[in-house]
Amino acid sequence: MIRRHKDMSVVDAVRLKNGNGEASIINILEAGEMYGAGRLFCITKMKPGVSAGVHTHVGDFETYYILKGRAGVNDNGKYYELEPGDMIQCKEGDFHGIENIGEEELEYLAVIMYSR
Repeated sequence: MIRRHKDMSVVDAVRLKNGNGEASIINILEAGEMYGAGRLFCITKMKPGVSAGVHTHVGDFETYYILKGRAGVNDNGKYYELEPGDMIQCKEGDFHGIENIGEEELEYLAVIMYSR
């Protein structure tokens, strides 16, 4: 399968996970294309100050890989700053949140896989 960027679905998420502002989610794969192994494979873009609120993962786990910008992340109550090339994984039962703390757009790859 090949999908051109222009053909990927884009979702504008207002207050993602009760965060602030509006994030743009570019779906690389749709949930039904992940063969039951996961539910999200996307690039998320956030303008400065935009965030995804703190949330817990139940039945799945999520990995963020920072592509561009600076992120502040809550990893189970501990705060970290991430930059391009850094990653964070939230395991099943854990919680996390992410915010653009930089002056440019934040872009990160997000993958949610089901726990087995």
